[in-house]
Amino acid sequence: MSVAVRVIPCLDVDAGRVVKGVNFENLRDAGDPVELASRYDGEGADEVTFLDVSASSGERETMVDVVRRTADQIFVPLTVGGGVRSADDVDRLLRAGADKVGVNTAAIARPELIAEIAGRFGSQVLVLSVDARRVTGDVTTPSGFEVTTHGGRRGTGIDAVEWAEKSAALGAGEILLNSMDADGTNAGFDLEMLAAVRDRVGVPLIASGGAGTPEHFVEAARAGADAVLAASVFHFGVLTVGQVKDAMRAAGLDVR
Repeated sequence: MSVAVRVIPCLDVDAGRVVKGVNFENLRDAGDPVELASRYDGEGADEVTFLDVSASSGERETMVDVVRRTADQIFVPLTVGGGVRSADDVDRLLRAGADKVGVNTAAIARPELIAEIAGRFGSQVLVLSVDARRVTGDVTTPSGFEVTTHGGRRGTGIDAVEWAEKSAALGAGEILLNSMDADGTNAGFDLEMLAAVRDRVGVPLIASGGAGTPEHFVEAARAGADAVLAASVFHFGVLTVGQVKDAMRAAGLDVR
């Protein structure tokens, strides 16, 4: 029995509002996070992900409040990421009602954080977010993909496939693989990158970045994604969660 492919709307939250841009720039307001999360819950989303894109740590309390209000309204798992730097940050979000917490930059700076969080709360709560892109210029990595930080603006020179593999070994329960090249373009997921990570990593893999049509989600699942995540196509009414699930069912994929 294969595991059903999950469909996950992602909401980028800035100072308590949902925003969306292309390649993390030119952000525009897309609504109230609690209302949008409730809508997606009603549409049949399997999970909802919040990404706190507020630059300042001063906005953290706003996010905790948004998580608390959302958790009261929805019945599907809620993952929250963005600015998580310690196990105590994870604790705060879980207490506010998050089911899983995403970690990105802080884990790159200090990989032991992954083991600390997994050891304290269990691997199932930890989603490691990997913002990756194809290498350019003088940078080379074994896989041809590198990990980036700062919304894809800063390269690290770290091989993205090796980092995903290492993170899973340290205790990450899932890998959210976000293609910075494809993000917001609606041109399709980076299937080559997905397949490269799937080949080396056994934990569930969430495909992110580039969804534009129902077929794109089907392709990502066939390339090895256990879950497919998107933002703008859902927020701006291009696609519904139901349309994506219908397309996956029609392609013979198992969905909830």
